[in-house]
Amino acid sequence: MPTFYYSPVSPNARRVWLALLEKNIAFESVILKLDGDQKDPHFLALNPFHQVPVWVDQTVTVLESVAILDYLEARYPDPPLMPTDPAALARVRMVQMVVDNKLFRPATTLLAEGGDSLRRIQAETQMAEVLGFLEGLLGDHPYFGGGCLSNADITLGTALPLLISLQSWLDRYPALGQWWQRLNDRPIWQQTRLTEAELAYFHRRVQLIVKLGQRQMLRP
Repeated sequence: MPTFYYSPVSPNARRVWLALLEKNIAFESVILKLDGDQKDPHFLALNPFHQVPVWVDQTVTVLESVAILDYLEARYPDPPLMPTDPAALARVRMVQMVVDNKLFRPATTLLAEGGDSLRRIQAETQMAEVLGFLEGLLGDHPYFGGGCLSNADITLGTALPLLISLQSWLDRYPALGQWWQRLNDRPIWQQTRLTEAELAYFHRRVQLIVKLGQRQMLRP
């Protein structure tokens, strides 16, 4: 049986976890605590970058969430989480890339910066641009890939809890708000919803990582 190494509070790991559950794929889970388990020698032998998720399927070891999602789609095509229609496929890929390349940075800045600092103001502007783009991309589709759940929905849906004031953001974008409700009405999402304690832990961890990164940048 394949083995999945992950943490339930990691957005990148959660996207693979939710895809596995939506596809009803059997796997053995190894849950890592992000305050040290990822530095264990056994895990480092699988992933020298000490990051989750990692997927091990017999002789195949796959790192990076996007690569794992592609592997799962090829290995377990039913039910599909990637559309075949070219336009729908492009929408899914755009969402995946926008989340990773455009959403994470302002989201983490908003977590770490308080008050009305210049960094926070810039991050709010960037976040509005990202969510506005996604609102337009979704349009009147129930899901980003069209009529069915896709990896785009899973990728964005597992990243949005980064936003502390999520509901206030979604109130500005009605299509995204309806999509978010539709996503959270799914049984799998209800069963795996983060607790308040898990969200608080994740937010504290992100804040710590951002602060450490800022200190390193200030070093001569």
